[in-house]
Amino acid sequence: MGRVQELWAAGEMPFGDALYRPDDTGLALRVEGPGAYHPEAGRPIPLRVGGPVDVARIIAEDGTLEADPCFGSPLPDGSGHLTGGGGGMGNIGHLARLAPDGALCWVAVMYLSNPFVAVRFEGSRAVFTNDWRNLLTLDLAAPLFAP
Repeated sequence: MGRVQELWAAGEMPFGDALYRPDDTGLALRVEGPGAYHPEAGRPIPLRVGGPVDVARIIAEDGTLEADPCFGSPLPDGSGHLTGGGGGMGNIGHLARLAPDGALCWVAVMYLSNPFVAVRFEGSRAVFTNDWRNLLTLDLAAPLFAP
């Protein structure tokens, strides 16, 4: 079992902006979204995916944080479920895809996204809402977000 999987099983996750896999690989993530005070609240959240990250270095240098779930929802096609919420401070959000048996497929940690509180489905797309009412859309059929 990889370190990311061990952390997830203990209710934690690495403390760094990335999409983490249970095999201890990861890709950099960048999210920028306005707060509730901002005139653009309720708008789409842009998500940028970068190159590989050194997961062991992130854990060693930045540590871990508690995964604080706000919602869980089965996927409409029965291929598992999604969960999301926050972690630590109020500006951190996370999303995770789990297999039907509950095993972690991936967890995305985003320092500036704020906690995610809900999800709805539009075909293969999952539309997540954060506590600012902003929306982040992921295509779960895309290889990056597939199981």
